[in-house]
Amino acid sequence: MELTITPEALEWFKREIDLEAGMGIKFFGKVYGSTQAHDGFSIGMSVDRPENPLIEKELEGILFFAEKADDWFFKGYNLTVDYDEGLDEPKYIFTES
Repeated sequence: MELTITPEALEWFKREIDLEAGMGIKFFGKVYGSTQAHDGFSIGMSVDRPENPLIEKELEGILFFAEKADDWFFKGYNLTVDYDEGLDEPKYIFTES
């Protein structure tokens, strides 16, 4: 799995989320919804502290990560976090790895 955060998405996170020291942005699979890669599951995001990371990426002091417990959701895919200007929120793009 590769994790890519676009510059536009990074700017959104910097503007909208205030992180305490040691905290980061966690991406995870959750029940209900859908993605290009999953039917019946969508992606969630929360402010959390990494415990057993599957992947970590730090950009401009912000840590982005997914936990090994969510390997089932990300396995076989790369995740790009982009920015949806119309909705003013992140959008998630899955591509096969």
